[in-house]
Amino acid sequence: MKPWMVLGLLVLVAACGLTPPRSGGDILVIGDSVMAWNRSGGADIGSAIGTELNRDVVSRAALGARVRPGALGAIGRLGIPSQLSPGRWNWVVMNGGANDLGFNCGCTPCDDEIDALMSKDASTGSIPDLILTARSQGAQVLWVGYYAAPQSESFKGCRPGLVELERRIAAFASARQGVFFIDSEDVFDPNNAALFASDKTHPSPAGSGVIGRFIAREINARTPR
Repeated sequence: MKPWMVLGLLVLVAACGLTPPRSGGDILVIGDSVMAWNRSGGADIGSAIGTELNRDVVSRAALGARVRPGALGAIGRLGIPSQLSPGRWNWVVMNGGANDLGFNCGCTPCDDEIDALMSKDASTGSIPDLILTARSQGAQVLWVGYYAAPQSESFKGCRPGLVELERRIAAFASARQGVFFIDSEDVFDPNNAALFASDKTHPSPAGSGVIGRFIAREINARTPR
């Protein structure tokens, strides 16, 4: 399937899943398909967070979503910044960047795309803008790094760029109050096939549970709400 056909399918999926935005609440999850996978069965990362913490979690993550979606930002939830509903959230859990590198620059070379997402000095870019918008609404922000998926064919060549991008995000978070970076690789075993969906890229329900519980523990450790 050609990339433009994949993108068209993702647009249709996102548009068909539109729901009215909710303004404010406890925990908001935004991001791409890693966050959204398994949602139809109630086994996505957001559901695992809510079950583990017994707290109200709203997920607006969507398949194919990018931090820098261009004109696609107006379609469905394909722009991650557009998933950030207005109002006061206690926590915003977010991820992103893989689709930006995959679609915007074909995974490599991606230096310009990485710099647009976050500058080399980890101070400016679309990701800092997104995080600071959430902070301006009063939320604490938890950015969730990607896990390794060595058997995946979907984002071959993206890993070095994502590792560099997440290094910058971690540096940004460490220098700011109320912003935290955690790495899914700390709990997600890339050699455990049971943690992956059949596409060998996205998490299985078990994989979503592992990441969701990891996020829940990190939120719980950073009380008060």
